[in-house]
Amino acid sequence: MGGSDYAPPLWLRSPHVQTVLASSPWRRQRGARRLAETGAVTTEHLVDGGDGVRLHGLHSVVPGQAPRGLALLLHGWEGSTESSYMRLTAARMLERGFEVFRLNFRDHGGSHHLNEAIFHSNRIDEVVHAAVDVARRFPARPMVAAGYSLGGNFALRLGLRAPAAGLQLAGVAAVCPVIDPARTMLYMERGHRLYLRHFERTWRASLRRKRELFPTRHTFDDATLKLGMRELTDWLVQAHTDFGSIDRYFDGYSIAGDRLAALQVPADILMAADDPVIPLDEFHALALPGHARVELSRWGGHCGFLLDARLDGFAEGWVTARLAMHAEAARESGTRTRLAAAIHANPTGA
Repeated sequence: MGGSDYAPPLWLRSPHVQTVLASSPWRRQRGARRLAETGAVTTEHLVDGGDGVRLHGLHSVVPGQAPRGLALLLHGWEGSTESSYMRLTAARMLERGFEVFRLNFRDHGGSHHLNEAIFHSNRIDEVVHAAVDVARRFPARPMVAAGYSLGGNFALRLGLRAPAAGLQLAGVAAVCPVIDPARTMLYMERGHRLYLRHFERTWRASLRRKRELFPTRHTFDDATLKLGMRELTDWLVQAHTDFGSIDRYFDGYSIAGDRLAALQVPADILMAADDPVIPLDEFHALALPGHARVELSRWGGHCGFLLDARLDGFAEGWVTARLAMHAEAARESGTRTRLAAAIHANPTGA
């Protein structure tokens, strides 16, 4: 099942229809039902992000089932563990026998109260630290990771940093990941204003909630919250980061060009040619190692890839298939390694 295999019905071939329906209440309800049908038990956890940072997440496992591995799922900007694609991917992974951990980024999913400092997209260290903590708490192996949109960007950066962090990842998958944030901003500014307005609205609400919780730490006024996306991002950079400029901030989490060339973990990326948020040409310019590949679909919008009127998704099945493949390859490799070690230890078979 490759990206080129995705062919939605005619009424679902508009990228805007795909993108809007993908985050609709009907699809969130669909995700909740699918997750409930798995019979999984889900528990809340606060995981260690390092330096006193606490992140919230949900662990799901089907009782009585020996897990085939552990899947870490990462949501997009202003999404959460309860986003439709997170629920639907979790359901698919649980059906394939995996334990699943859905992680909320800082200030997402109602977790604003856990940390005083504001979320920004360069906070990769705390996500890596949290992934290590998740791996420690839930020892099912192999471990794999996936993300959507900004979560896809985080998943790929997690893959880059995993070896140095001592995190054994069998593979990562990313759907419509943010590649070059500066170009993504321009693309949204020049494209349909619907998407820019959506992110402005949800981000302002998040910042307002942060101010309510920590009024002495966050003293920005309502005029700040009325700034447009670029101006508000520049304010964030100047007031809450050490990057000094919006360009350096964007460059800090860019994975464009050869940034992924050093990736040691097998990786798969799914992209739609008609994505209204992420420019397609960024993917053609990626310099990837042999064990990483981009799969391109003609349709899909931004993290849509809807299949039918029930709002089932191709992307969730694609992620599940890719992660299961990487986990199986890791199991087979581990079996061969153990067999070779046993033969080496006892070459005569005595």
